[in-house]
Amino acid sequence: MGIGNSRRRTVLLAAALLTAATAAVVPASAQSDYPNRPIRMIVGFAAGGGNDIFARLVGARLSEILGQAVVIENRPGAGGRLSAEFVSNQPADGYTLLVGAAGAMSLAAAIYPDLKYHPTRTLTPLAMIANFPLILAVGADNPSKTVKDFVDWMKQHPDKANYASSSPAFTVTTELLKLKSGMPGTMIPYKSSNEMILSVIQGQTAMTIADGPPTVPQVKAGKVNALAVTGTERSDQLPDVPSMTEAGYPDVDVHLWSGVFAPAATAPAIVAKLEKALGEAIADPGVSAKLKVMAVNPGGATPEEFKRIIEADIVKYAAVIKAANLHFEE
Repeated sequence: MGIGNSRRRTVLLAAALLTAATAAVVPASAQSDYPNRPIRMIVGFAAGGGNDIFARLVGARLSEILGQAVVIENRPGAGGRLSAEFVSNQPADGYTLLVGAAGAMSLAAAIYPDLKYHPTRTLTPLAMIANFPLILAVGADNPSKTVKDFVDWMKQHPDKANYASSSPAFTVTTELLKLKSGMPGTMIPYKSSNEMILSVIQGQTAMTIADGPPTVPQVKAGKVNALAVTGTERSDQLPDVPSMTEAGYPDVDVHLWSGVFAPAATAPAIVAKLEKALGEAIADPGVSAKLKVMAVNPGGATPEEFKRIIEADIVKYAAVIKAANLHFEE
């Protein structure tokens, strides 16, 4: 009876695997006429935020190119990780896509060893929508004129050596600068980039490394001073502000990004069609102009380059997290 039960279990298991494999395969006919119904684009943040705006800009043009509606669906939670896990488990038919940010993708993969998805294994990177450096901002009354001046100032004023952060992306970037410069600094948590900048303006924190949209207007208004942008090149929005490489810290090369992903098992023909259509949508003059207004660089990588960037980011961020002995809550 034991042998009979064993054989029965083997047959049932084989049948279950065959059923699962069959369900995962998208018929060739479905691939050839893709898309023939609306496409969902899942965003892991609330409506009105940067990634939501990216999705709506690109989604509207993508709809025109593919001839099907692209519906934006907001599924906020856990810094975008819930939406990434959701899309990883959807049918790989090209009708559910993810707009994923660097924080929920490469950074999350570096921070959380038990993450239930992976940006290049359970998901397929299709296109980078935009990438952008971060900005080192200090109070307008701080005497520092360069990053090296500020590093020295922080060393000379340990009682004032702190920084504002509202996400692991900002924390890891600041800790990278600390590692490369020997600068001290205690992280003070805030809920948003706007609060981070306000804390510097009001003197509650000495500095912050933040994204462009909330920072650039305050720099131009003279409320904060920008000492550098992370990376090797200057920002078009702040042409007079040196890059970290120019400032003497070439290793502080951090660009955050937002991109479009599909479930990993999506058929190559559908992936190719989406890659082409997304590339055209992002390169559209109207779309790219609106992205630039948000202080970001449109696109900037082929799908293959995008994948390599993600995987290199994971390695880089994991090294910083280990060296700085950082711990993040789930």
